[in-house]
Amino acid sequence: MKIVSDHMERENLEVETIQRPSAGNGGFAAQEAKVVVYRGWKVMPYIIGNETFEKLGIIGTMSNLLVYLTSVFNLQSVTAAAIINAFSGTINFGTFVAAFLCDTYFGRHKTLTFAIIACFLGALVMELTAAIPQLHPVPCGTKQGIECEGPNVGQIAFLVMGLGLLVVGAGGIRPCNLAFGADQFNPETESGKKGIDSFFNWYFFTFTFAQIVSLTLIVYIQSNVSWTIGLAIPAGLMFVGCLIFFAGDKLYVKVKASGSPLGSVAQVIVVAIKKRGLKPVNEPWLDLHNYIPPKYANSRLGYTDQFKFFDKAAILTPEDNLNPDGSPAEPWKLATMQQVEEVKCILRVLPIWFSAAIYYLPIAQQMTYPVFQALQSDRRLGFGKFEIPAATYVVFLMAGMTAFIVIYDTLLVPLLKKKTGKKTGITLLQRMGIGMAFSVASMAIAGIVEGQRRTVALTRPTLGIDPRRGAISSFSGLWLMPQLILAGIAEALTAVGQMEFYYKEFPENMRSFAGSIFYVGTGISSYLGSFLISIVHKTTMHSPTGNWLAEDLNKGRLDYFYYMITGISVVNFVYFLVMAKWYRYKDIDDETQNAA
Repeated sequence: MKIVSDHMERENLEVETIQRPSAGNGGFAAQEAKVVVYRGWKVMPYIIGNETFEKLGIIGTMSNLLVYLTSVFNLQSVTAAAIINAFSGTINFGTFVAAFLCDTYFGRHKTLTFAIIACFLGALVMELTAAIPQLHPVPCGTKQGIECEGPNVGQIAFLVMGLGLLVVGAGGIRPCNLAFGADQFNPETESGKKGIDSFFNWYFFTFTFAQIVSLTLIVYIQSNVSWTIGLAIPAGLMFVGCLIFFAGDKLYVKVKASGSPLGSVAQVIVVAIKKRGLKPVNEPWLDLHNYIPPKYANSRLGYTDQFKFFDKAAILTPEDNLNPDGSPAEPWKLATMQQVEEVKCILRVLPIWFSAAIYYLPIAQQMTYPVFQALQSDRRLGFGKFEIPAATYVVFLMAGMTAFIVIYDTLLVPLLKKKTGKKTGITLLQRMGIGMAFSVASMAIAGIVEGQRRTVALTRPTLGIDPRRGAISSFSGLWLMPQLILAGIAEALTAVGQMEFYYKEFPENMRSFAGSIFYVGTGISSYLGSFLISIVHKTTMHSPTGNWLAEDLNKGRLDYFYYMITGISVVNFVYFLVMAKWYRYKDIDDETQNAA
């Protein structure tokens, strides 16, 4: 029985009471009630507050990590870029593990609790590496006869411990925080549905806000004031985020783990293999066993003729036993057509997911090497003395993404809707494909800009000499803006479209898993980027054109590396177009759904 009083509705407080009869004293009927209180926006100050401070802490710690590793830990640019790519990739792969543990064992609240604490400890360890001189190498040039001394084993171990804690923390937070916030609203009421939509908007707003603040204010303090202070601020913000989260602990709706939906996927695969010798049925939409449990959480799916091999898992044979309600008595010997169609949904998404993972390869490069380009460019604003910190240039990517999301939703979608008749203007795959085209253009322009920056550095007077990297070109760093803004537009189209695509196309009980594979895809691109950097560095080191990724970009050919990534992206774009044409969107059986 659901009770929602007018007062509770006004206060955005909803109570769901589940009653079960039980025997009482003297034969009277008693009520054993389980009450779920949805407080909606009453708990959002705790969740949004924690989300804001936590993102400020995480991004503030990681956004300038590339410069930190090269300037404080005295690592070479190639080594630092490889570490950043591997670090980002490991965080993203960690989301898959966290989503599995969350769904199967711990639930979102416990997973978030553990991850938030791990994140704070990781930020604290990173602060200690800067604050305690013994935990990082001495600055370059301070030891006589030694230009630059690298970190020792102990210093590397302490650094890795800090990065490892951040991996555990961020990997656990990313797949759980959105779903945990949505848990606080009743999904069966109109006010609850509106609350969920508003929460998603606030989530992405806080994420963008945290990135902009981190890439400007915090990065400036780290680069120009003090690394100790600059890393202490994110650690302090993470601590405040922890306090805010735990302050609302008694008010949260805490959904328990319901078991991993991957078990149903495994059943279909195993049963299909066991029944591989069976002949296909003539009318699968009628002949396949299609039992659907009462109050089933997922949308009822109609039959599709792709991946027909798995249809055999739902063929009912004389050896198969059914329960009185029609459900398979032995799920590892007989699956249902609904289960088979849900597996097909996943299989159809995977080729698109692979292409989306490769799409992030140029985006990942726009997060690293433009920082090194900026370090060897004129970063002054006008003729003043103020210099834009190198890591801050990535904020142009964030600005391009944020601005285009507003333009897309307010201007482009209404215009496209009139022409196509679709609510979203264009399909999700079309949106992703256009974003990939912008990504290719971004990488090609990056190659052109770097070629020009290098030419200016070699042919015109320089602004000075960086003892680590070489001559600082008089080429304005503002020329990095076009490639970064285009990358931001690509993200607004492909990344946002990709998240919505997974959310809608995966079965409803696999949305945590769907959220995690989004990050796994970016992790694959990070590892691939790290691999390519290593291979290119080794193979071009003794080539006639010189090392493409030399420490001094003026002596390297970073533009060739950018063009190589452009070529890979073009091939991937063509592959995506083929897979998008083959793809069939999830077919919801409206008649079955309404009957249920």
